[in-house]
Order: sequence, then structure tokens, then C-alpha cells
Amino acid sequence: MNSLTFPSLGKYIDLLVDAVCVVDKNGHFIYVSPSAEQIFGYTQAEMMGRQMLELVHPDDRQLTLNTVDRIVAGEPQPHFENRYIRKNGDTVHIMWSARWSEADQCRVAVARDITRRKQAESIQHAVFAIAEASHNTQDLHALFAQIHKIISELFAAENFSVALRDNNSGLTNFPYSQEQVVLSFGNDGTETANQLLAQVLDTNKAQLYNASYERQTLQSWLGVPLRSHSGVLGALVLKSFSPEHHYSEKNMELLQFVSTQIAAAVERKQMMARLEHLALYDQLTRLPNRTLFYDRIHSAMARAKRHQEIFSLLYLDMDKFKAVNDTYGHNIGDLLLEQTSRRLEHCVRECDTIARFGGDEFVVLLENIERPEQSAAVAEKIYAALSLPFALAEHIITIVPSIGIAHFPQHGDNEKDLLRHADAEMYRKKKDQ
Repeated sequence: MNSLTFPSLGKYIDLLVDAVCVVDKNGHFIYVSPSAEQIFGYTQAEMMGRQMLELVHPDDRQLTLNTVDRIVAGEPQPHFENRYIRKNGDTVHIMWSARWSEADQCRVAVARDITRRKQAESIQHAVFAIAEASHNTQDLHALFAQIHKIISELFAAENFSVALRDNNSGLTNFPYSQEQVVLSFGNDGTETANQLLAQVLDTNKAQLYNASYERQTLQSWLGVPLRSHSGVLGALVLKSFSPEHHYSEKNMELLQFVSTQIAAAVERKQMMARLEHLALYDQLTRLPNRTLFYDRIHSAMARAKRHQEIFSLLYLDMDKFKAVNDTYGHNIGDLLLEQTSRRLEHCVRECDTIARFGGDEFVVLLENIERPEQSAAVAEKIYAALSLPFALAEHIITIVPSIGIAHFPQHGDNEKDLLRHADAEMYRKKKDQ
């Protein structure tokens, strides 16, 4: 059997799916097989004489240089992986089998496109990572931040937002949005982006937009719906303000795939938040209940002991509240409790805690105070606010509160003693009125 001559071998090389590349000692391509165009997007003529490192993904250049040093030193690299930037801007993952020819002073390598395999691995990793994030993150914002990080590992996502739609009001809000600063005195694409988002939410279909000219600031927009069994929860939105980067159909398909997992994670977090709210808040007044109050006061005591501070506890109820229920009915009594709660909220700071203990009994936890007199001033403010007439349906009702105060640590170093003292003070005030 005659051995193949070099010219006839060249015909078979041209048929290979993998690309054969030869690079000189200075890093320039001196030969690439025709299949290189399918992998890199450049023709043979465009690649010949070009510096190899120019095509390597910026994040992989140092790794590539280190590997080249080992190849030149006589260490063949049969399974080296790195990323290249295709002519159209896409990223391609390459597995190389390369070695150094000392006689010819060049590197001879075979390149295999493994982009699909790497994408499949990335998607699998993303799905697992999203599931893990849905269990480990504390709240929705933390979940969205983790999802942003996961998606950024799949493709460019510097400008990423999550839009959620309230099914009751129909309003859309953005609980998470990270965008680069864009300065523009012309068309910034806001109107276009709003229209595209509305289409995603109304039609339950992904939308892809790429600007046809560079004068518009918004160059590319990609949005996919967050679907659940109950409908559209919202949308994931990606934006690009760079003329060099436009999102593609492949990006849209990939984002649609992971959006299913994200929607399930969001729905789970929302359900957990609702259950937590039911467990910790009074449904009538929307104030913290006893369970949440005890958690807050334990934290307050720990901080006060650590920093040698004081805090106060106000215990109050509405005098003759039972008479309101008996005379006007429980619906009016409920309205009175709701309005009482709102007035209490206007009397204290955001850092303070108001809890409903049951019936017409409320407890107010005042932290970050320097003197007990400050708490007395708050109690007077509350008394004045709650003594004003209440407009309840067609009734005008006047009712006054009784308020007892306890100070930590003066009246106790635990919640039972503090509540007992404040309750006793409240009943003493009630008898004096």
C-alpha cells in the first residue's frame, strides 16, 4: 500500500469538521484549514498572518499564553480549552489538541468547537444554581441579585432588571434593577423599552429588539416572561447600550429556558413571604403580632445590654372599646382598630415597633432613646392623636386610650417584667381617668 502524499493528505484535511491551525513562534497563523471559518467566522484569507491572541477572549488570554509556554517547552496539550470571539461577536468555546514542532518552529493544533456542550453544561449549572438560590436566599431582592450573577455567567447581563406585575392592581414594579449609567441627549430608548415590556407582559411572549442605527442609546433589548401555573408573574429584562453587543435569538432561547426555573423560584419566595406575613402580622391592622413583637424585644434587649442603652415599652388599650362593639357592631369596632393603628404609625418612628396583642390592646417598643422623658412625650402624642374623634362609616366616635410605660432596665431586664409593669401602669391610669 502506497503512503499518502502531502497533496492528497491536504484534500482529506479540508474535509475535517475540526480545524487544523498552524501558528508560528511569534503567534501568527500561517495555516488554517477551511473548516476554521465554520468555527471562528473568519475566512482562511482573513486569518492567515493574523495574531492568534487577538481572537482569544480577553478573559482567557493570560491562560492561553501560559499554556503556549508549556507547549513550546515540549509539553503537548491534548485537551486545552479556551474561548475565542467569532467575527460576529459571539463567543465560541474551543478544545485544542496542540504540540510544538521544533524542526519547523511552529505550533500545530486541532481545534474542536465545543460551544454546544459548554452551553449545555452552563444551563445545567444555572438550573441547579437557581434552585439552590431559591432555598438559600433570605428574600426576593437577594434571590434576584443571585439570579443576576447566574445569568451573567451565561452571557452579557450588565443591565439586568426584574419586573413584577401585581395581579390585583395590574401595576408593574421593578424590585431589582441594575443598569449602567447612560448619558444621552437624544432618544434613550425608554419609550421603546416600555412598549416592549408591555408586550411581554400582555402577550406572555418573549421580545427581542436590536437597533438599526447607532444614534439611539438603547442598542439591544431582550425580555422574557416569568410564567407560572397561575399566569405571568413578570419579566426578565436585559439591555445593551453598546453598538458592539446585540442580543440574539440564541440568547433569547437560553433565557426563556432558565426563566421557567426562575419563575418557580420567585413564586416559591412569594409564597414563603405570604406565609411569613400571615404568621407574624395581624391580618386586621397589618401590625406585627405577639410572635414578631417578642422577636423584636429580644433583639432590643440584646442590643441594649451590649451597648448599655435603654428602651421603653408602651402598653395601651382603648377605654370602653367593648361599648363601641356592643352599640355599633363589630364592623365599626374593626374600623376603629384599623384607624387606631394608622394613627399610632404616625406617632412613632420607622425604627419603632407597634404590635397588636389582641382586642384593643397595643404595645409600642421605643428604641434608641436617651432619656425616659422622651418616651413620656411619645405617650402624650399618642394620647392626643387617639383622643381625636374617629369618623367610622356614618358614625363619629370619640374614645380615649389608657397608656402605661415601662423602661428597660429600670422596670425589668426581661419582657415579662416589662410587660407586667407597663400593663399595671396602664390600669392605674385607667382608674385615674
